[in-house]
Amino acid sequence: MRRIVATVSLTLDGVMQAPGRPDEDRCGGFEHGGWAVAYNDSVMMDAMGKGMAEAGPLLFGRRTYQDFFAAWAGRTDNPFSAVLDGSRKYVASRTLREPLPWQNSTLLAGDAGAAVARLKEQPGPDITVLGSGELLQALIRRRLVDVYVLMIHPLLLGRGRRLFPDYAPRAGLRLADCVTTTTGVMIATYHAGRGDTTEGR
Repeated sequence: MRRIVATVSLTLDGVMQAPGRPDEDRCGGFEHGGWAVAYNDSVMMDAMGKGMAEAGPLLFGRRTYQDFFAAWAGRTDNPFSAVLDGSRKYVASRTLREPLPWQNSTLLAGDAGAAVARLKEQPGPDITVLGSGELLQALIRRRLVDVYVLMIHPLLLGRGRRLFPDYAPRAGLRLADCVTTTTGVMIATYHAGRGDTTEGR
């Protein structure tokens, strides 16, 4: 069975909203977009480059897919665009229609959780979710996420969309790897599947 790997930048208080640009996602009046940029360094770039090179298909929600397409498609001035262009991309959306604009893109229409559950049953490499907060939270509620690669930034924002909201299910995780960058970001990899030994206590 394929695994779903969530790769997420988040603050120490769990905010994942708009790490890359001031105008990336202003939903809910969020005014702190671009908070992760100052923490980039060669350690993070090496880790992300290695992760992308080894990754299989990518999975996006609609907003993140459209944002990535606008920011990365077809560029030749960075090491990531060629990988993104060439990767199989699954897009969960109830509003988009095929053909999708980015090459190698496949629309997952209807219920996202059910569509992703079917993908997991198919043979093939693991599927990586990049950002895509609303989609990711839907997958977490269905217990479909197998691995979390969390880039935890030493920053408190106090507000914004969080990766694990109050209604997230209880789950046991196992720390598989941790790398600390020169700017204090912890790149922690957790595997799900230990089970929740506190359920009902």
